[in-house]
Amino acid sequence: MKFSKYIKDNYLTLLLFSFIIAIIELILITFETNKQAIIGVAITAIIGCIVGIVYNFERKRKFYNKFLNDLDLLDKKYLITEMIEKPDFYEGKIIYDALYEIDKSMVERIKEYSLSIADFKEYIELWIHEVKLPLASMNLILHNHKELSDKKVVEQLKRIDDDVEQVLYYVRSENAEKDYLIKETELKKVISNVAIKNKDILLENNINFEVEVGDTKVFTDSKWLEFIINQIVSNSIKYVRDNAEHYIKITIEENNKNVILKIYDNGIGIAKSDIHKVFDKTFTGKNGRKVETSTGMGLYIVKQLCKKLGHKITIDSEENKYTEVSILFGKNDFYEVRNK
Repeated sequence: MKFSKYIKDNYLTLLLFSFIIAIIELILITFETNKQAIIGVAITAIIGCIVGIVYNFERKRKFYNKFLNDLDLLDKKYLITEMIEKPDFYEGKIIYDALYEIDKSMVERIKEYSLSIADFKEYIELWIHEVKLPLASMNLILHNHKELSDKKVVEQLKRIDDDVEQVLYYVRSENAEKDYLIKETELKKVISNVAIKNKDILLENNINFEVEVGDTKVFTDSKWLEFIINQIVSNSIKYVRDNAEHYIKITIEENNKNVILKIYDNGIGIAKSDIHKVFDKTFTGKNGRKVETSTGMGLYIVKQLCKKLGHKITIDSEENKYTEVSILFGKNDFYEVRNK
């Protein structure tokens, strides 16, 4: 709060004070008051006016400067009412009370909205679980009755199942910490579950699925990691390259502090202009125009889940050659020391 702007904002008040002082002086002169008394009254009035203005400015400046500084430091601006004290001047009290009422109204509205969203998410989760039952039944029927099986039907069922699961994990991703359990997990077992889930479509598309992870274990949630790897493998299957021997290879690199899981495929790759956007929500890029089933949500959800789990995910690719996704797991030194 600047004094020059404060004076400019109150110039009418200052003009009124000046006018009143001038009137008082004229009255004193009219009644032939002592010259020294006239001067004394004028000086006293001017000093009183100046002191009043400075005092009023200082207490307002202290409040507004603190208000603006606290507001600037806050990420969540609506918490400003928790940071400031109620001022001792009338206009400030009006602003403080108004902010409190606005904040209270907003909190109540957000609470209503949050409860509504929570109810909707709960319904979606229940619906997804219900839908997955008939999908599992249809897959079992096709598996047991090969004469009814058709490549296109199997592919479409797999696509529906993947999309339904993707919705489930997207709904849960905002509050993933309530659903996961971090513990030592064997990578081979998780990848084996992914291979079984994609077995039919891998065979039908003649895709070699190579896994070289040994007995490596990492700290993660097995269920969430299975979804993450499945999304990446599904992309590898979806974006195979024509006139090439198709393969997906999963390997690990390990050092003193990290384990890096690498998922490599020799598919159509990703354009250089798109590589930095692949984790963006709904981004499909150049490949999205080639494959109609692209939604741009898979890698976005994968990125969010990795972030929640404390893993780092990166992607490297060259168009018409390869794509390699790397997931970095930090080692737990405390656990290793205790188990030596």
